[in-house]
Amino acid sequence: MNKPMLLLAAGVSAQAISSASAADLIIDTPVEAGVVQASGNWDGAFIGVFGGYAWGELSVDDAPPGLLTPEPAGWLLGVNAGANFTLDNGIVLGVVGDIAWADIKDTLVQPPFGSVTSTLDWQGSLRGRIGFDGGAFLPYLTAGLAVAHNNVEAVGLGAGEDDAIHAGWTAGAGVELAATENLSVDLAYRYSDYGNADYTTGGGTGELHLTAHQVTVGLNWGF
Repeated sequence: MNKPMLLLAAGVSAQAISSASAADLIIDTPVEAGVVQASGNWDGAFIGVFGGYAWGELSVDDAPPGLLTPEPAGWLLGVNAGANFTLDNGIVLGVVGDIAWADIKDTLVQPPFGSVTSTLDWQGSLRGRIGFDGGAFLPYLTAGLAVAHNNVEAVGLGAGEDDAIHAGWTAGAGVELAATENLSVDLAYRYSDYGNADYTTGGGTGELHLTAHQVTVGLNWGF
């Protein structure tokens, strides 16, 4: 074999050895069936703003059939703050508190007795959250304590005005959608049972029960 042929054979052998070595470095990692790898970045504290619409009822427990009650409805605007912690399996645990200014009201006219106006003007909550890290989205459930300040004004027979703070519970669900690395859009629904409170007007003292539904959209900034 002449010298050029020897050089060609050596080159082919070296290339084969190099390819075999590179192949040895390629390790196929099997993907476990049914496992979704968490890829979001939901850990840490956040603050936000939100707005929405709410509707509810101010009622009398064990009221006789046919008794009309105010059904207040209106807008709300608030701020919130909280923190999230992601577990290894993609479950996200968190806590959040919020307070909102509100104009949720209704006037119930009862001829010939007059009218009653119910106005919920602020509300707040302290809640736990549990969700799943879906990468760019975070679906979650939430529940906790809820408070609301409500005013009742009676005009006509039994005229008078009184206000009270109701305290109860709230529960709901929502989803956060990542808009940027630190900003997310939060869509949520909650039902709140604010419990009973005593009101005193010209017609005497009565115990009233306040409940509300709300749908909101908010912006959360994580840091």
